Amino acid sequence: MKVSPAAPLSVTLLLVLFLSTTTYAHNITKILAKHPEFSTFNHYLTVTHLAAEINRRQTITVCAIDNAAMNVLLEKHLPTYTLKNVLSLHVFADYFGAKKLHQITKGSTLTATMFQATGEAPGTSGYINITNMKGGKVGFANEDNDGHFAATFVKSVVEMPYNISVIQISHILTSAAAEAPVAAPSDLNVTTLMAKQGCKSFSDLLKSHPDVAKTFAENVQSGLTVFCPTDGVISAFMPKFKNLTKDGQASLLLYHGIPVYNSMGMLKSNNGLMNTLATEGKNKYDFTVQNDGDDVKLETKVVTATISGTLYDEEPLSVYKVDKVLLPRELFKGTVAEEPAPAPKGSKNKKKSSKKGGADDVEDDGAPEPSQDDDEDPADDSANLNWANNVKSSGLFVTVVISIICVAII
Repeated sequence: MKVSPAAPLSVTLLLVLFLSTTTYAHNITKILAKHPEFSTFNHYLTVTHLAAEINRRQTITVCAIDNAAMNVLLEKHLPTYTLKNVLSLHVFADYFGAKKLHQITKGSTLTATMFQATGEAPGTSGYINITNMKGGKVGFANEDNDGHFAATFVKSVVEMPYNISVIQISHILTSAAAEAPVAAPSDLNVTTLMAKQGCKSFSDLLKSHPDVAKTFAENVQSGLTVFCPTDGVISAFMPKFKNLTKDGQASLLLYHGIPVYNSMGMLKSNNGLMNTLATEGKNKYDFTVQNDGDDVKLETKVVTATISGTLYDEEPLSVYKVDKVLLPRELFKGTVAEEPAPAPKGSKNKKKSSKKGGADDVEDDGAPEPSQDDDEDPADDSANLNWANNVKSSGLFVTVVISIICVAII
């Protein structure tokens, strides 16, 4: 067998490509599901939305509590928002496997938790003291522990160096700061919040439709995610908005809300179809959430918008800026048909129009709007992204790389 001079270079480049595209994703819900003794802890990680935050982070340690220890916490009947702070103390922003725990430099260390990362922990109350104790035990307690350790290391559950470590500790970690009452953000005024942060035009449109504004407000307490087009985007879109019927305008505005809270991490890890506030019966009014690297895109079959910033993210409400108005196909199917991709020479490219008129149809004013209609076919984009994600998440990618390396060597 003779190896060509170019083969070593080809092999090196392919290995670099393989290593740069391989990800080490983890799913804390699936990990704990294999251990029924942590079922209550696992359940409340989901209820408080901490699971999604854990899944999007790397280099992390989760201190799992068994069902008996969790029952002691639940007997306090803490509100969900307060319970989240307490459980956040059990998630460290560093990797601690069993070996590292027993080899801590100088026998003691402080580590930051997700409670500290929220910015709600006063001072350093979001730090946990980890100390090697007599008899080979490892103790855990909040920073100001006065020498008393509330919990000790029990065992290692799962270790994926140096991505995620799941360990069991004996008791709940808590503090006065974590258990302090947290006001539920039910009194948040969504329109006021948007108006102060670059989305005044969209806020004004909601106010001009009181029933729509009321729907947004009523969904805040149970969970709401809003995608807010910025002022410049709304200004360019207004000619088309004015051509919609009153019902069509209401549906378009409702289309920008999802009746469930989604952090950025949740949007990235839960790609797929999303129902909106406009969804009702046969009127689907849905769109697809798809992350593209660090970007999160919203694909409606008419346009593909990108989340460009976060206005507010505190459970149960999240508000994100988007770079385009979300156009549902239920309202803009006529627009889609009249603006196809350039056809090859010699082919017929006939204009199509909506056969049926109705409350939700839009009149085509013929005005060009590059900021809304310059996207490639969202359906094609979605297919390509889904294919790429499937390749990464399966062994196919490894097989392809190895096959290419073998051919290059031969």
